[in-house]
Amino acid sequence: MAKKNNSAVSDAWYTSPGASQDVVVSSCSTLRRNLANFPFPAKLHESEADRIQSIMFDAFNFLPDAAEYQAVSLERLDDVGRKIMHERSILDSTQATKGGIIMRNDGRIACTINTDDHVVMSSYKSGLGLDETTRSIYDIDCELQKHVQYAASYDFGYLNNFVLNSGSGLSLYSVIHLPACSLLQEVGNLAQKLSEEGFDLRTRYGSGGFDNVSGYGSRGSALGAYYRVATKSSAGGTEVEQLASMNAAIQEVIKAELSARKKCRSARVTEIANYTYRSLALAKSSFFINLKESVDIISGVKFGADIGILNGIESSELHALLYRVQDGHLEYVLNTGKFKFEKDIQDNKAKQIERLRALILQESFEGIEKP
Repeated sequence: MAKKNNSAVSDAWYTSPGASQDVVVSSCSTLRRNLANFPFPAKLHESEADRIQSIMFDAFNFLPDAAEYQAVSLERLDDVGRKIMHERSILDSTQATKGGIIMRNDGRIACTINTDDHVVMSSYKSGLGLDETTRSIYDIDCELQKHVQYAASYDFGYLNNFVLNSGSGLSLYSVIHLPACSLLQEVGNLAQKLSEEGFDLRTRYGSGGFDNVSGYGSRGSALGAYYRVATKSSAGGTEVEQLASMNAAIQEVIKAELSARKKCRSARVTEIANYTYRSLALAKSSFFINLKESVDIISGVKFGADIGILNGIESSELHALLYRVQDGHLEYVLNTGKFKFEKDIQDNKAKQIERLRALILQESFEGIEKP
């Protein structure tokens, strides 16, 4: 396993096509584990934390594909690297400096050491793919358990820092795009129903009311109508039962959104066209685009493509853009590439990032046309 400080963004998992990408952006399965005979991370002495990190770094070297992984201590990861890890939902904060990360080269598998728990392993996939992400993360867990001993109880299952994460230690989520449900003000009811079934529906970008699409001028809305459906607890039922329940919940959401899109095609198509074409025009005519604008633009173009008023771009390309336009990813590209910017922004890094974001959107949208 290589040990180097390299935050490469090429060949990333989110650039691949996936199932049900008309609604589902991505899927993630996470396993939380703690080593036996050590305190939880918040109570660790420095020598204990170093020992755990060393144990886990060594354990990953026994994986059949160990050469495909890289390991790095967070204190050695630069600011841009931490931003990218946060943007990919691997780190909770860009300020994290304690612990370590082990990540496969394509980013599909990531493991943090000594963050909330000693070991937090996550598997990612484009579109709907919780069966695959769960299987892959358990395969790794089985291999690791040949070399490390986890803290577990017959009564409570795997022991974790937070009670709701104990039991199986498995948590699941999918990022979804709900512009039609938002436009028809159906997301609030959907969230309530999911909550009653044991799942959380939360905004993915921004915060505020459920039943809004920010491109329609709503204040405090769910930016771009992107949401996150997640399990509330790891303690209820077996891993198989939890996975089956989550898949059923996601299918409910997909069905609700596709039904809402059918209604929108017949009753709100002019309104959607206005949102879509304005999003496209803003992307094509702007020199600078900030992050919030870019998420909303991508959502508007995606909505138009999904209901058939735009052609020439795939869902997988639009979903990948959600990562490519993030500040950390753009700063990495800026630092590793050679760009010639307009004279008046040559010394302004923030404006260069906004300029680069606009250029990426414009290049991505070149092939878009009306049917």
